[in-house]
Amino acid sequence: MIQLRDIWRGHFTEPGLDEMVTRLGDGAERASGYDAADHRRVALTSVPKGLPASELDQAQRATLRTLLATYLGRVPDGLSPQPDYQDDAALDTVHLAWAGPVEPGRPHYYRLQGPRLLIEYDNTQRQANHAHSVWRDPAADFGFDVLGAHLTAHHL
Repeated sequence: MIQLRDIWRGHFTEPGLDEMVTRLGDGAERASGYDAADHRRVALTSVPKGLPASELDQAQRATLRTLLATYLGRVPDGLSPQPDYQDDAALDTVHLAWAGPVEPGRPHYYRLQGPRLLIEYDNTQRQANHAHSVWRDPAADFGFDVLGAHLTAHHL
């Protein structure tokens, strides 16, 4: 996870502002309910983490297809790398990683990852009342890889 104070190109030079941003970020991190084990469990890697779709039963596979369609159904024609997850072999390549409790209204995060697929949903801010989601095609991305640049700059 990128800490709030690391979102900008550098830390703020005004001590009061830097302290406030750090305090806000640290408070948001505590409120997420995540611990170091959660961050390790869902850390982004090139090899997908989590439960592979190949281990799901038919009802779970149908739910996963519905979830994928929620995201990929909004992608313009020609941009989705795998528009049809009705194909079992294509679905089998998708993995689901989860962090957080499963009770409704609690902070949580999930990722769907497979070849040319990265979907993230994060609802950990403001007592699980502020969600973010993203869909990307890591092999043919149409934007700057902020996470990859951060990992390269700060974690290698």
